[in-house]
Amino acid sequence: MYTATPSRYDDMIYNQCGKSGLKLPAISLGLWQNFGADTSQAKVKEKIFRAFDLGITHFDLANNYGPPPGSAEAAMGTILNSELNRYRDELIISTKAGYDMWPGPYGDGGSRKYLIASLDQSLKRLKVDYVDIFYHHRYDPNTPLEETMAALDAIVRQGKALYIGLSNYGPKETKQAATILKQLGTPCVVNQPSYSMLNRWIEGGLQDVLAEEGIGTVAFAPLAMGLLTSKYLHAIPEGSRAAKNDWFKANVTEEQVAKVKELHKMAENRGQTMAQFALAWVLREGSVTSALIGASSIEQIEENVAALNNLSFSREELHAIDSIVGSDK
Repeated sequence: MYTATPSRYDDMIYNQCGKSGLKLPAISLGLWQNFGADTSQAKVKEKIFRAFDLGITHFDLANNYGPPPGSAEAAMGTILNSELNRYRDELIISTKAGYDMWPGPYGDGGSRKYLIASLDQSLKRLKVDYVDIFYHHRYDPNTPLEETMAALDAIVRQGKALYIGLSNYGPKETKQAATILKQLGTPCVVNQPSYSMLNRWIEGGLQDVLAEEGIGTVAFAPLAMGLLTSKYLHAIPEGSRAAKNDWFKANVTEEQVAKVKELHKMAENRGQTMAQFALAWVLREGSVTSALIGASSIEQIEENVAALNNLSFSREELHAIDSIVGSDK
């Protein structure tokens, strides 16, 4: 039987999530890949237990995480129902709905029908009565925003989620959604966008909206799905994500790798790995509440959490990073 280390909260940084009372660890663990049916339950447990021992309390899922869809929630549910059951009140469990999940017209999007049905399925797989954060996974232009937000409000009032979040929403949609949710009495507390040194789109307006509305930020893909590590400095390794995914492989261009090589030199000068350097940059100045990492091994989790040992950047370093990656928003 797993017993968490008593020192698990000693070194982790916990940040206030916007203007809410919720605090999130600076590093959160995402179960998008490497936690589904394609990974042994023993290895899934090993990574989750090590993450919790390092102070990671936030575990992020979605209805379609796996593979196959739903299997990451099922794996987490088995663990929550056994070894982690006595620690449930120390954990933040989040899940999402928005992308294609089952056949027919009610299996994706932002309708009340889909969102409530999807969360009911997620709760069964997770073997819990509620999740801490429930996100709408993507803006749906085919459903009135009022309907989507009313469904999220109802989910909180039904006790199925404690907090509401948005993911993959632009500045305009986030502002509109936040206004509706405030009027309903269930404010949005967190937004989960993609954000990294190589993907700075949120600086073009979304960050301003989140600051104005008092909404926290959980950045996904802060390592650009592995590009901002040392993995692709010399070639595309066999078995890597780029080797198996043509879409991602198309992003591993000579130009991008050249940028990462320059950034890698800066990381070495700071005594950090490339991954630690990239995570520290995302968390700089406190504008991002938590950086969401994935992991295929406990060593990756340990390396990434160690990024918190140095989150400070000089003005010269930030200027150099901008000149390497380009600071266009």
